[in-house]
Amino acid sequence: MDVSIFTRNMEMTPRLNDYVDQKVEKLDRYLPSIDEARMDLSVENTRNAAHSQVAQLTVRVRGTILRAEERTQDMFTSIDAVLDKMYRQIVRYKGKRRDRQQTGVELPPLEEPVTETAGEIVRVKRFDVRPMPPEEAIEQMELLGHSFYIFLNVEDDSINVVYKRGAGNYGLLQPEV
Repeated sequence: MDVSIFTRNMEMTPRLNDYVDQKVEKLDRYLPSIDEARMDLSVENTRNAAHSQVAQLTVRVRGTILRAEERTQDMFTSIDAVLDKMYRQIVRYKGKRRDRQQTGVELPPLEEPVTETAGEIVRVKRFDVRPMPPEEAIEQMELLGHSFYIFLNVEDDSINVVYKRGAGNYGLLQPEV
């Protein structure tokens, strides 16, 4: 497993580096197929000092991304908390993989999406789009904790978006040209 550590607004000490390496390497016991792990550590200016030390862990495993973030007043506590959260996500990921192998996942009926007025663009982000069925896209969205997910639909070979609706079900956006 390749472990990368990045810092922002703080200095990486050898003790902190060893601590992160030691803790993140233990993830291999729970999920040996991890390709890459990225730990982002930062100190943010917040009104509440109890949330200023931020640890974010992103794990790539067979094309799937698992992400967890924690904020506390101590960096070591943030690292421990983000790893605990990641352990829970790995258990959930392994359970969903097992369930998917045993039974197929059904997509709930879709309704027309609600459009909202657009605001000002304040950030641009680029990312890889993987081919997958809508069911796997929903799984990815849930694992990341996002409310939407963009993917290449293998069924019709087009870019689609799945999103979480207010009632707890999902929507699928299929653009037409």
